[in-house]
Amino acid sequence: MIDEFDDMYDTFKALLDTFPPSEAVKRLEQLGIGPEVVEQIRGRHEQHTIRIKELEEPHAVVLGNRDTWYTGPHAKDKCWPAIVDLLRKDGWSADPGIRSLDDSSTRVVSLLNHPKEKSFSTRGLVVGHVQSGKTTNFTSVMAKAADRGYKLFIVLAGIHNGLRRQTQARLVQQLVEPNPSMWSQLTGLDKDFTPQENPASYFGKSNRTRVLCVVKKNAAVLRKLARWLEQASEYLADCPALIIDDEADQATVATKSINPLILDIMSTLPRSAYVGYTASPFANLLIDPSAEDLYPKDFVVNLPKPDGHFGTEVLFGRHALDGEDPEQVDDGHDMIRSVPEDDVPCVRPDTRADVEGFEPIMTETLRRAVEYFWLVTAARRVRGTGNPHNTMLIHTSVNTAVHNSFERPLKLLLNRFAGSLHNAEALSRLRRMWEQETARVPAEDFGEIPVSFEQLLPQLPGVLESCRIVMDNSSSEDRLDYENGPVVAIAVGGNTLSRGLTLEGLSVSYFVRAVSAYDTLLQMGRWFGFRNGYADLPRIWMTDELAEWFRHLATVETEMRRDIDIYMTEDETPLSFAVRLRTHPKLRVTAAAKMRDAITAASAYGGQRVQTHYFHTNAEWLGHNIDAARDLVTASKANAVRISDRSAEGRYVFREVPYDVVTEFLSRYRFHEKSPENDSNLIVDYIRKRITTAGSLRRWNVAIVGNPGNKETFTFAPGVTVGRNIRARVTSNPSPDFADIKTLMSRRDAAVDLRGDTTKLTEEEIKEARRLQLPDTGLLVLYPIDKISEPSPSKKLRVALNAEEHVIGVGLVFPKPPFADSTVKGYISADLSNVRLEDEDFSLLDSEDA
Repeated sequence: MIDEFDDMYDTFKALLDTFPPSEAVKRLEQLGIGPEVVEQIRGRHEQHTIRIKELEEPHAVVLGNRDTWYTGPHAKDKCWPAIVDLLRKDGWSADPGIRSLDDSSTRVVSLLNHPKEKSFSTRGLVVGHVQSGKTTNFTSVMAKAADRGYKLFIVLAGIHNGLRRQTQARLVQQLVEPNPSMWSQLTGLDKDFTPQENPASYFGKSNRTRVLCVVKKNAAVLRKLARWLEQASEYLADCPALIIDDEADQATVATKSINPLILDIMSTLPRSAYVGYTASPFANLLIDPSAEDLYPKDFVVNLPKPDGHFGTEVLFGRHALDGEDPEQVDDGHDMIRSVPEDDVPCVRPDTRADVEGFEPIMTETLRRAVEYFWLVTAARRVRGTGNPHNTMLIHTSVNTAVHNSFERPLKLLLNRFAGSLHNAEALSRLRRMWEQETARVPAEDFGEIPVSFEQLLPQLPGVLESCRIVMDNSSSEDRLDYENGPVVAIAVGGNTLSRGLTLEGLSVSYFVRAVSAYDTLLQMGRWFGFRNGYADLPRIWMTDELAEWFRHLATVETEMRRDIDIYMTEDETPLSFAVRLRTHPKLRVTAAAKMRDAITAASAYGGQRVQTHYFHTNAEWLGHNIDAARDLVTASKANAVRISDRSAEGRYVFREVPYDVVTEFLSRYRFHEKSPENDSNLIVDYIRKRITTAGSLRRWNVAIVGNPGNKETFTFAPGVTVGRNIRARVTSNPSPDFADIKTLMSRRDAAVDLRGDTTKLTEEEIKEARRLQLPDTGLLVLYPIDKISEPSPSKKLRVALNAEEHVIGVGLVFPKPPFADSTVKGYISADLSNVRLEDEDFSLLDSEDA
């Protein structure tokens, strides 16, 4: 009986290849299968769909109750099993590697429409991580969709030929070559789309092959494709199409020419799904959903970070998020090397007028970076593991003339270095550098085997002999080519290297270019990704200013991804989800940086924590904040309904202080200008708006958190004295009058005014306790920080604070509204006055030279 039911369920699965689920059920009834059995079959199918919907990862936010027709691969599939075979040969593990890819690609395919539906036009977005295998994910999605009947596959592969060619090669290798009889190609390795004579030969009913088309985001190319598809319209009614937009935040969002052309292409296809892939969700989720037709209205999927992936926070560290204790947040690995500001004019012309005739000067930091790259390559040859390629990236400008100017000095350095290998003084200097670098980042921390200078030295002549200096830009013919054996290359370039293109075996980067948009900055991190076999060796030379930007970016990115996951579990739709993300205070800086000019940005603080971690270190600025804090404590003592004196713990709480005492303090306290999310005017406006619209935030608890173990004290008011906190600053320091302590509040501090034992509460338990005990009360916490603040010996990436006066840190905890939050608007602009900016060059989008 069970076997008979299994046979009938197999019949239903076969019907699903041809019909959507509801239609397949009707066909079962027409075959004479009884209603009870049909119901059982429907029930089993529902169980499979629930498993897909409730996968622990990836998380997804979905519009309505989309019909989940796809429940995973079948035994007779051809494209997906071929990919699995290739991945196994490449050394992928079955679990978690292939299983995680299977789950995440199945989830995406399950959100597409059934290919046999009469008409559909789906819009989705998949958020991954830079250099984390997004291409493998969308290739797997394409394979599974092809196995189920999708016919036309259009991949929009960036704006440069290099990335388009690389993507075409990957798709041919993983989709076409294993099943050549299943595929036709409209594009080739060296050939972007050109109109074909006879569309019927590709789309006619007699042709059952899948059609692959990999195109640049170039207006001329997309226009030709749209016209050709329009001419083929009579054949496209029965042609389910999947459009994959790789690097979906680039050009699609930013430009006026590309977006309408993608929509034109979709309008020719009665059955089409558009799925954007990006590692920078900022641009896509800042789109006004009501204004943009490519907004991901149907679904957003958040891919998990793969094991072993080097991301922003791994390299740069980040600030603690709400509910994280400072000690739990890593400062990052000691892999960032500082480029002095004085070096920047030596490697990048100050103005466009200086470009002509510019010759870079081989500064000490650039020479050290290049020499370290040769030592790393030699060490990797000793180890003999991991990626066979070795690449260094030099990225100082988008200007091709500047790139080309590096060729002569780099070749000169290569020849001199080769000649110095018999010089005892030169070898002694190289040995010192190698031993210093390997001591700062021990190989054992990454499970790698240390390589001594004596071991790598014999490999150096061969490394230098095989090293190429490559100017890889949109005007050069010399390109990085990893297809013909192991490569050792120093690549000097701009946009062609900064986006999408994988730099194989990248171990050293010299990076001084500044850009205005955080998502552009994130994409330029070609050093993110996998470093199997050499995870201890990568280094990045950059200015302290850029390192600080990346640290802030790491915090914003981590917070955005966490919020995406949180919102996805709260029955949000992609539309309401976007509204919530766009009002996040930390996105203000992202929006402003993208716009370059002052813009109006909306913020909502409900359920948020605001804390200071940037400070000036001059006595005047700090003294002003000390005066404001002392006046706040004096007023709180006088106006509080009651006072909790927990001085033995280094804590005081002044309860039910009137809001105007708090707003007066916020109006006087100076937040650092690098923290636009800490805008006192906006916060005060928000408090007032909550009072008038919801009756919330009329009362505040004002707390002081000190260090009970420190005999060095700080007095706020008579009878209110606590030990000073120690908060060392991170080592990178863009200016003398600047300190970043990374994190101020601990999780426990957000519970300082709660009743009962709060020491073991989780973040969620603290939020719930605040909701029950203090649903309308805000919390303001003051932290007196010792002006010297020597770091503990274990904090290698910290230095003494060394401020001219003691520092007052401020933390704010806002109650989460039970219903809609209030938003406040204000102008915000990114302070880019000290940074010469070069934004992405989108001229290639409209170039007729395709």
